[in-house]
Amino acid sequence: MLAALTQAIEQRDLYTQGHSTRVGALGEAVARRLGWREERLEPLRLGGLLHDVGKLNLDTALLRKPGALNDRERSAVRRHPLVGARLIRPFAALRPALPYVLFHHERWDGGGYPTGRSREQIPTGARILAVADSFDAMTSTRPYRPALSVGSALAEVRDCAGTQFDPTVVHAFLAAWADGDLTSHIALERRLTA
Repeated sequence: MLAALTQAIEQRDLYTQGHSTRVGALGEAVARRLGWREERLEPLRLGGLLHDVGKLNLDTALLRKPGALNDRERSAVRRHPLVGARLIRPFAALRPALPYVLFHHERWDGGGYPTGRSREQIPTGARILAVADSFDAMTSTRPYRPALSVGSALAEVRDCAGTQFDPTVVHAFLAAWADGDLTSHIALERRLTA
């Protein structure tokens, strides 16, 4: 069922092929850097795979729109964490992913969605996936813009520490990147989905 959900998400938006797998792998590497034990990693992996499941409810044309979103479209996209949480809640095996699905777009400064949580109110794993999700999105070509270079994306992550992202998570992400812990995940997954 998990594979089917992940495939369904990626089939609706061809620009995001491999995105969920990469987000899970990046998140896992950062969590390991932060000292997470194996029992905490499995829900994080699941959350990485399912974080965008709520996008199944969005019109494909909206997901593939080449230009900027209008206010109505942006509002629809911002509902995907809530929709995703409702989709997986009935399945006991998927419930460990709920905090990741629901809170991966919250911001450290409270300016995120869907609840406007801030700082430690956001589950740590969701804070990890927020960085992984953003980095992978920035370094992937999307219908509305080309991919950023890795250097530009890393600089953006660094610049958003303390506003969009948890500074501790950013530090771990940048250290893991510098040590090569993240680059192999990205390169392998991009080759497999190309």
